[in-house]
Amino acid sequence: MTTSDLDWRLGGSDGLVAGPTNSIADVRGVRVGHASREGDGWLTGNTVLLAPDGARAGVDVRGGGPATRETPALDPTALVETIHAVSLSGGSAYGLESAAGVMLGLEDRGLGVPVGPGPRDVVPVVPAASIFDLGRGGDVHARPDPGLAREALEAAFAAEPGAAVQQGSVGAGTGAVTGLMRGGVGSASVVLPGGVTVAALVVLNSLGSPLDPRTAVPHGASALLRRPDGSPEIELPSPTPDQVREVRQRISDEIERRSTLKPLNTTLAVVATDADLTRAELTRLAAASHTGMARAIRPVATLSDGDVVFSLSPGGAGLPEAATDARPDAVNHVLSAGADALTRAIVHATCAATSTVTPAGPLVAYRDLFPRRPTPPPPR
Repeated sequence: MTTSDLDWRLGGSDGLVAGPTNSIADVRGVRVGHASREGDGWLTGNTVLLAPDGARAGVDVRGGGPATRETPALDPTALVETIHAVSLSGGSAYGLESAAGVMLGLEDRGLGVPVGPGPRDVVPVVPAASIFDLGRGGDVHARPDPGLAREALEAAFAAEPGAAVQQGSVGAGTGAVTGLMRGGVGSASVVLPGGVTVAALVVLNSLGSPLDPRTAVPHGASALLRRPDGSPEIELPSPTPDQVREVRQRISDEIERRSTLKPLNTTLAVVATDADLTRAELTRLAAASHTGMARAIRPVATLSDGDVVFSLSPGGAGLPEAATDARPDAVNHVLSAGADALTRAIVHATCAATSTVTPAGPLVAYRDLFPRRPTPPPPR
């Protein structure tokens, strides 16, 4: 057993590298599409994760206020073996309706559970979850509908396999807020020593903060991978004590200003791997990946969050057979990588978000709180 094989047990990442795009698109068989609406009362959107050739899936719900659809279908004891898409949206429970647009788009292509002799006689199973972003653009009724989700699905179909995923305040993360800063979409990947890829995509919209209150550096910074020269995959700021105090006061003032508003949020994530996992193992991957969320956001899984993690496996990369003693260790390696990838994706979302102005006032992004060097290209 090599040092890199042992490293995950020691809680480190030495020897691990990101995939070519450092995003969930590095998992072969997974594509991502976004659709966003901003302005004229809108600040919301949809993100669709597409597996055109099908994928096994799992889910784990931890938040106290989830808005979900079709999650029981992902129970390992349920009938459906594969799905073709996961729909993430704004709009709270209203946004779940938008998943119908994904279903219709898959139906047009004959992707789903066959229920008749015709090529389009199918029922697509589309697990979905929504964040709370109602009214953040000014109009509580400006929320995703099936047409907007269909737009995100078509963007996913149009994406080249392996194309980099757009990150920041886009798609389902358009109206996201994290710790009273602007949130958004982030993604990250890792290639394990045996060649298996594990990756995460997150819609960061948390009641808790992704920042350490003592340093104003993201909680998940220690999980970032290193380049061969020893530098991290993202160059983070180094705030001075005076800057930290100033930002803490600014956030405190914002909390006071918004004291009459209900703090409703939700962070959504999809963790994918090309490892050929069973549905039961994927359910465990979704559960284990919540650990990565807890490392990067504090507090997490509150009554005011509806935190959900989905897991996907299009397959392709073999693991030891279930009957062998080696399989549990190999699966544990994937579980550990899933949690780390989600932690890193949350740091990426924090750093990629952009500031905007809403009817309720400015919504400032982390990147504009402190001066920092531009984000370098993904590590190789």
